[in-house]
Order: sequence, then C-alpha cells, then structure tokens
Amino acid sequence: MQLEDLNVIIKVAEFRSITSAAESLDMSTATASAAIKRVERLLGVELFIRTTRHLRLSVVGERYIPKCEQALQMLNQAQQNIKEELDIIDGELRISVPSDLGRNRVLPWLDEFMQFHPQISVRVHISDSNIDFYRDPVDIALRYGFHNDANLYGFKICNVPRVICATREYLNENGIPNHPNDLKHHNSLLYQLHDIIYDTWEFTRHKEKIKLKLQSNRTTNDAELVRRWCTNGKGVAIKSSLDMANDLLNENITRLLPEYKPTPTELWLICPSRQTITPAVRLLREHLKTKCDEVYAQLVEKGILDKTEFD
Repeated sequence: MQLEDLNVIIKVAEFRSITSAAESLDMSTATASAAIKRVERLLGVELFIRTTRHLRLSVVGERYIPKCEQALQMLNQAQQNIKEELDIIDGELRISVPSDLGRNRVLPWLDEFMQFHPQISVRVHISDSNIDFYRDPVDIALRYGFHNDANLYGFKICNVPRVICATREYLNENGIPNHPNDLKHHNSLLYQLHDIIYDTWEFTRHKEKIKLKLQSNRTTNDAELVRRWCTNGKGVAIKSSLDMANDLLNENITRLLPEYKPTPTELWLICPSRQTITPAVRLLREHLKTKCDEVYAQLVEKGILDKTEFD
C-alpha cells in the first residue's frame, strides 16, 4: 500500500468529497478516485459509502481511517527526527505569499535560500487573501496582519510600520500635505480585499488619533498595483514599509507626514499543524527574519524610518 494513497484516503475523509480532497492535494479527481479504489481493493472492504450527491464513511472506514492518521503522523515525525539528526534540509516548500511583497521581495529571498539549500524546491502561491489550508495547495503562508487563530501555528517575522508616500513629481503638482486632513485634497490610491475597500485611513501622533475617509479614482485588489500607481505619480498611498523599501531607498518616492503614524501591522509565517514545521521551514523562518532586518537597517541608516517604529 502506498503512503500517497493513504494521504488521499485521509483527505477524502476530512472533506467528505473526492473533488475537494483532490484540489487540496493538487491532483485530478480521477487520480484521487483511483487511489481510493486501490486501498479498498487491497483491504477487501469499502471505506466510503458513495452516492451521486454525498459521500460518507462506512462503518469500517470510521474505524480504519483514524488509525491511518495516527500511523502517518508517526511516520512523518520519524522522518523529521532523522533529518534533524542528520542535518538534512530537503523537500518541497509550498508557500503562499502576498502579491507585492511576494513578487518584489520574497521571491529573490527564496532564490537565495535555495542556493544555500539546493535540495529544497518551492511551489509559490501568490495571493493577498487569507489561505484555507484545508483547501488551498499550500503548507505555509507568509501574511501581513496580527495572528490570533488558535488553530494555526504562527511565527512572527517582524513588526511592519506603514508609510504614507508619493512621488516628488506628484507632490510638485499637487502640493505637500502638512497634516493628515490635507489628504482630503489629494488622490488616494486604495486597496480592496474581497468586498471591503480600505478608504478610511487612521493615524496616530502621540496621543492624538485621526481618522479620515478619502476619495480616489483608483482602487484595486492587488497590493502591487497600488505600489505601481504610487511610483507612477498617480496619487498618495499607505503601504507596508517592506513593500516600498526599494522605492524609498532609491528615492523614487517620498515618505510623507512621518510624525503621523498609520496603523502598523506585523509579518507572520503561518503553519496549519506541527507536522508542517519541518527543519526547512524553521530555516526559512530565520532567513526571512534576517532579510527583513537587513531591509530595516538600510531604512534606518538613511533616516527614512526610526528604529522605534518597529521595535
């Protein structure tokens, strides 16, 4: 019996759907169905009761599949322990990354990581949406935000201050804002996630809090497009300082209102279970931390950020 077939069985039991299990495992429905048939033929029993609309575990399946899960967990843990003892870093990293940070920062960092560890392969999923680990074909996700899901394992990479920015050409034509209220007279470049348009910006200066609803002629669900619009002089943007680091360092854009801080965020590496926290994932976590620290050191050295903003 092949371990891959057992993985299919467990996923089908989890989803109660051959199609959904196949999508999760990044295989065709026909391949998943063939795996079920092989296992059932070998055991001489049916593990699932299938109709045209529904699938459920048989009595035998209810008893057999939990034991398969335990056995696979033990095997996976044993493999990890051996690799750690022998200092073996290999396997495939199926990682989801945000659109802008992923394309312009993380992909070069992954290339460097793979040079250090040539037995690693990667499969990259680019999306700003939250990942459903039970349906999307990924094992780890790099995400902005504050991790508070007790069902997932999270490793904080760094704090991420946001910056207000625009090009010098745009500011020469439209004026430099001296207070957040001045942004009402500027074109704000807006980001949309699902059905929510983030057209309300919040700022803090000491104990003063300011909240503004802004106007825009450009809205997108792609964070990278917000950056492109900004660097092309189409308006003012609030962005992650990591996303905008190269443009800030190269003086393609100017940071505005540095004393008024947009609501900061954090960068996390998220895993669905302990089994996905392999030696390669741990090393990748440290690699990402190092690369982010290097970016922030450059921003601080050039006076674009203050160290207190991300401590």
